[in-house]
Amino acid sequence: MQRTAKLWLLIGLAAYAVLPWYMVPGGFWSFGWLQAWSADARPALVWALGGRAWLLAPVIGLLGAALALATTRGLALARALVVSGALGLLLMAGQGLAILGNRARFEALDGLTQPGMGAGALLVAAALLFILTTGISGLGRGRGDVFITGMVGAIVALVGVFVFYPMSFILIRAFELRGGAGLGVSEFLPRFLAPDIWSIACLLGTGYCGAAMNSLLLGLATATGTTIMGLAFALIFTRTAFPAKRFLRVLTILPIITPPFVIGLVLILLFGRSGTITEFFSDAFGWEKTRWLYGFWGVWLAQMLSFTPIAFLVLIGVVEGVNPSVEEASQTLDANRWQTFRFVSLPLMRPGLANAFLLGFIESLADFGNPLVLGGNFNVLSTEIYFAIVGTVADPAKAAILSLTLLSMTLGAFLAQRTWLGKKNYATVTGKGDSGQHAGLNPALRWACYALALPWALFTMVLYALIMFGSFVKLWGYDHTLTLEHYRRAFGIVVRNGVHLTGSAWDSFLTTLTIAAIAAPLTAAVGLATAYLLVRQKFAGKDAFEFSTMLSFAIPGTVIGVAYVMAFNFPPIELTGTGLILIIVFIFRNMPVGVRGGIAAMSQLDRSLDEASVTLGASSATTLRRVILPLMGPAILAALTYSFVRAITSVSAVIFLVSARYNMATSFIVGRVENGEFGIAIAYAAVLIVTMLLAILALQLLIGRRKLRRADRLQAT
Repeated sequence: MQRTAKLWLLIGLAAYAVLPWYMVPGGFWSFGWLQAWSADARPALVWALGGRAWLLAPVIGLLGAALALATTRGLALARALVVSGALGLLLMAGQGLAILGNRARFEALDGLTQPGMGAGALLVAAALLFILTTGISGLGRGRGDVFITGMVGAIVALVGVFVFYPMSFILIRAFELRGGAGLGVSEFLPRFLAPDIWSIACLLGTGYCGAAMNSLLLGLATATGTTIMGLAFALIFTRTAFPAKRFLRVLTILPIITPPFVIGLVLILLFGRSGTITEFFSDAFGWEKTRWLYGFWGVWLAQMLSFTPIAFLVLIGVVEGVNPSVEEASQTLDANRWQTFRFVSLPLMRPGLANAFLLGFIESLADFGNPLVLGGNFNVLSTEIYFAIVGTVADPAKAAILSLTLLSMTLGAFLAQRTWLGKKNYATVTGKGDSGQHAGLNPALRWACYALALPWALFTMVLYALIMFGSFVKLWGYDHTLTLEHYRRAFGIVVRNGVHLTGSAWDSFLTTLTIAAIAAPLTAAVGLATAYLLVRQKFAGKDAFEFSTMLSFAIPGTVIGVAYVMAFNFPPIELTGTGLILIIVFIFRNMPVGVRGGIAAMSQLDRSLDEASVTLGASSATTLRRVILPLMGPAILAALTYSFVRAITSVSAVIFLVSARYNMATSFIVGRVENGEFGIAIAYAAVLIVTMLLAILALQLLIGRRKLRRADRLQAT
């Protein structure tokens, strides 16, 4: 405890005395602040001595920790570190929130100004936080493990700053009184329970349902469908001898790497009133042309295509992780293959099924692109929130109330999942030897999986063949003359006195890849670390902490984007217009997939593995790195894949955050669609699909296959 506290104390004091306290022009890593150290890039110590006395507040916590380390030991030292760290953080947050940019929050502070906090402030805050968590470990919390308490503290702080803080700017609007008369609760419940939100008229056959009921029905249908389809694909990969597994796996993940609106556009060109398939059946069989695609069924079909890969990525590791020994024991007791699957294998897959269902349900609720393109008169919460924010008559209070409605559904699904899983033990990976051969599927179940998955894979292949075809024709759906013009305009290259990227899409393409490459490993690391804490550790408020990690996932991306603009457009944390805000929004928007996938996979790892490692003298950090992570291959791959792809294909969360310097691929595509340049948009989408597919295959090769069984190890040799 003393050594760790001293290390963070030295880091905090060095940052306070040397590093720039505020944000510097050009960014910290340009190191231009080294030349301008005496101007805008001064450290807190210099600013404080130069007249900004309020910057002495954070150092009080550091000095308190230094005094405690010099004079006390044992529990007294631990308590002093807790008090010093907490006091320093409170004083630092207080001075940052009290003086905002060119104005102060209180009249007594009029005339005081300061810009947004920078690298020096970040390191001082981190030092104070870890001094606090080190003291907590000294009090015996977190089994007295500094690593565990530090990890809990770091994730709680990150979620608090980058989820709760920005969302508070939006959700507080739910309690605004009409006419700008302040805040109150008198109008909240009537607006929250309004009939246009909760109407069930469609279920009674008397009219349309409200947006909340539409979202609920769509979410349940999508979650059920994606979970079943993901399980079918996972069983084919792990329990059958299907010859084209590698090709089928590529088809399985294709929809998740599709830029926004492309799936909806393909479905319209196929099944719309004037679509190819609609025209064929009308001419061949005289079927009446209808607009069935624009409504519940069209949105459901698009969401099934979009979100089945998420269910598959969560379930493949869980299905693979079921221990063959328990299946062999079942068959030894004369159970047939169906009974073994029904009563042994399937119950052990419950964590994966529950998490796949929860993710599918939340993804459906928060989905914005598919309902916007295919919704027609079918209103859902995500589109209603969007129009409440950017509509002709903006109504932030309504958007906030609808967001709370959506959050209430997410909380309900979360509690239902926890109830269904209960406190049962689902561990099947124990470190003991086994044959490595899973029980095969009985013929009926195997053919049922084939009947579900193979036509779906064929349908997916047709859709993506059409996308590639559409990028090589002049105007998809009207003029099918082959051309390379769209690619030349978007990704043109001129070789003259060097290589020059002349295409209009290169800038956003390279920026997007850079940001995604930075955000993906950070997202996976935060998500899997959170899953480790939730599954392996016990601490106060764990259930509330687990639900809080889902908040950014449950809110539509449009709301997240607006919340980030409102929260980080001014001090103390000023990030708008930077590449950093895009990285942060991707990390905390996509983190829950890593959390749920990690929970599902880690629930199958027996705690005896951890205990054996600790008994042999390994620390918690070493156990995590050398025992747990090697057994988490599918979860790591799922987290990396999803976060990388979503950083490239996300549109709603970044539409308000992109800037001239940091333009994203999806923003570029939307701009081309708005200008009627569909060919360039589709060509760009095709390039992104190929790029992401190659990146995912590279990740699979890099991470490799998890070797749980003897058969895996023999196959590897």
